[in-house]
Amino acid sequence: MDKQKLIVVIPVYNEADTIKNTIKGLKDIELIDEILIVDDGSTDNTTSTIQQLGVPHIKIRQNRGKGYAMKLAISSIEYDYIAFIDGDLGSTSSQVIKLIEPVIYGQADFTIAKFGTPKNKGGFGLVKTLARIGVLAYTGVDIDTSLSGQRVYKKEVIESIRYMPAHFGIEVAMTIQAINSGYKFKEIPVDMVHSYSDRSLKGFRHRGEQFLDIMKTLIYMGFKR
Repeated sequence: MDKQKLIVVIPVYNEADTIKNTIKGLKDIELIDEILIVDDGSTDNTTSTIQQLGVPHIKIRQNRGKGYAMKLAISSIEYDYIAFIDGDLGSTSSQVIKLIEPVIYGQADFTIAKFGTPKNKGGFGLVKTLARIGVLAYTGVDIDTSLSGQRVYKKEVIESIRYMPAHFGIEVAMTIQAINSGYKFKEIPVDMVHSYSDRSLKGFRHRGEQFLDIMKTLIYMGFKR
């Protein structure tokens, strides 16, 4: 029997300062077969940094959204297991092994990283609450991690997901559909370090956009039920 293939997909937008260390954190994980970066129209030095790293990548000319980047990756690769992580984890990306092993070894169909509470939420609490309530309403399952972008899936789980919004509602939509399809999941505590939006105008604007995208996703899924 051929070895089954695990690919790590990293959608990025303006992550020039962190992507190098994020990739470095993955290099010693033997269970990873390939890494694919999807550059979602970055306007900083992300593209040139990726090229210097020599990591396979897809360049999107203009910013289309995280969900769009993830869908593009899925349609571009052959895999048995797929991991998604964010580009701003730095060297703590090595913690993804905690998500990989339960799926590879048959303990779960998909896993989601469970972060600790950020010191400066910058509006994150409101967005997280919306996502949590939405998942609970549609699945009857109360989970802490519906917004987490750090996940590992079996291929069959991905193939069961019919609706993948182009923007920030992607994780919520995937969570709802996978749970409702009966797939077993685990929330895995990790020591990853994430970049949360600060309390600047830019940070609150980002959280506002995220909140609206998730609300649109939940409304759309409600009409499709």
